Amino acid sequence: MPGLIRRTLLIGGAAAAAGGVALWRWRTPGANDIAYGDDPRQVMDVTYARGTGAAPILVMVHGGAFKIGDKSDLAVWPELLDAGIAVVRVNYRLSGTAKWPAQGEDCLAAIVHLQREGAALGLDPSRIVLLGQSAGAFLAVSTALSLVEVGLRPRGVVSLFGPMDFSTMDQDMKTLGRTPKMGWTDAADSAESQLLGYAVGDKRDAARAMGPVGRLAQLKEPLPPILIRHGDADPLIADLQAKRLREAWVAADPQARVDYKLVPGAGHGGDAFETDPVKSEVIAFVRDALGQA
Repeated sequence: MPGLIRRTLLIGGAAAAAGGVALWRWRTPGANDIAYGDDPRQVMDVTYARGTGAAPILVMVHGGAFKIGDKSDLAVWPELLDAGIAVVRVNYRLSGTAKWPAQGEDCLAAIVHLQREGAALGLDPSRIVLLGQSAGAFLAVSTALSLVEVGLRPRGVVSLFGPMDFSTMDQDMKTLGRTPKMGWTDAADSAESQLLGYAVGDKRDAARAMGPVGRLAQLKEPLPPILIRHGDADPLIADLQAKRLREAWVAADPQARVDYKLVPGAGHGGDAFETDPVKSEVIAFVRDALGQA
């Protein structure tokens, strides 16, 4: 399967490079509900950058505990478009209708679609950064690792207040002396257990292995730069999950650039992640990773 994915992406990238750019598309603000699969949830939106030429891409993945949410929940910052960066927002199948790994497969399929159709969409699929919030951060980081595994690492990853190791989420909350507002992850009715189809507490090793922290422990490939932000007052996901991601990233690739900060007083998302300094830091990171600084 990894070989097939790699060949598909390479063919798509070559086609994009050779196919030229549909410049007329720059005169339109965007394209909505572009299908990358047969399921109604397998769609993406494109918001075009200002200017002409094949634009690099920020792929954004929404949160919602894997069971709710929509790509339209994600704000498209004009500063990115002004910097010549197109924004692609992705929907994926939710846990109520499809169990893991469907969500990871969907995000990877969206990248494959961008590789195949990038030229026709006026995009440059050889330059991609992935960004996710909450559950979307889990999926963005997971997708980046899948690309790394087939030798096609993205230009960068942005992880905002996401869970990174289901098996330690309860432990981390207890360490901080908190009770998670959405309940304990180990329980059979938690969002994470519903995603996996089994109680995290019953199959802790399996729950660890499928997530970014567990996968990084088995990975010895060069990693892309990553920016990690998490509120230090998050009532849903302990900020120690962000620390675990940072430590696992560095252990897997000591040379990788890791930009890690906790956001003082911030909860789970909200204005703190949509305004400065976090906003300006994310934009600067994305621009630098995509060569648009």
